[in-house]
Amino acid sequence: METTRQRIADALREEPRTASALATTLSLPTPTVYEHLEHVSKSIADGGGGDVDEEFLVAPPTCRECGFDGFDDPVNEPSRCPECKCERIEEPAFVIR
Repeated sequence: METTRQRIADALREEPRTASALATTLSLPTPTVYEHLEHVSKSIADGGGGDVDEEFLVAPPTCRECGFDGFDDPVNEPSRCPECKCERIEEPAFVIR
């Protein structure tokens, strides 16, 4: 039986996914997926995710209004853009390669 974090890592090895897509697939709340993603990213960085050459990659969140993508914490879903204050933020996407 795989742990939730193993299932998340396996899904990210298949294709890039957002936290909400993972939440739907795994029947978990999105905030819980973000918590697991932080641990998965650390595990991959430490070489504990299986293949030593793997990388946890993040396509950062992006403001749909002004295009800002320099958010402080890309493994989190910001509520609004610090530049234009818009709340239309595209979710970050994650993948393990």
